[in-house]
Amino acid sequence: MNTHSNTTAPEPEEPTQEATVIHEPRLWAQKGWTARVIKNEDDDGWAVEMTPDGQAEPALIGPWTMGRDKKNPKPLDINAFNTLVKTASEVVRRHEQHLEATLHKKLTVTINNQQIIVALDIVLDEDDPHALLSASDLDGTELAQIKVTPNFKLNSNSAHAWIESDYAKLG
Repeated sequence: MNTHSNTTAPEPEEPTQEATVIHEPRLWAQKGWTARVIKNEDDDGWAVEMTPDGQAEPALIGPWTMGRDKKNPKPLDINAFNTLVKTASEVVRRHEQHLEATLHKKLTVTINNQQIIVALDIVLDEDDPHALLSASDLDGTELAQIKVTPNFKLNSNSAHAWIESDYAKLG
């Protein structure tokens, strides 16, 4: 006799991240995040850490409310978890924006009545850290590109000097 039904859906080979849902008083996991209530190392209170799935370090650690007994932490619930996800996601987004602004700088300079866009793109490479300095016209046509040190300071003066040197290799 066949014990398998044709109407039974096959089990997935590997669980997806969305499949991991945990709802415990001190541990919630869903929506790509894990909230864990931990003992606060700085005092007698509690803290909550929010860690994105696949990351080893939490993106956010903050104070957590004591329970009614003034000894144990307040249990996590869906409203608190959703608020924590929103806050932690915003922290990650701001961090990514800051990193993007740090790694990519762009300014426009005018020389001989021509506007030139000068960009500095830092390349994070453990073996060969460097940056690419490039110049293009307003249509996006590249005029020049050179490799510079990752600590090159792009400003109006350095851009003018590079362009006026006919895009000579720097340093």
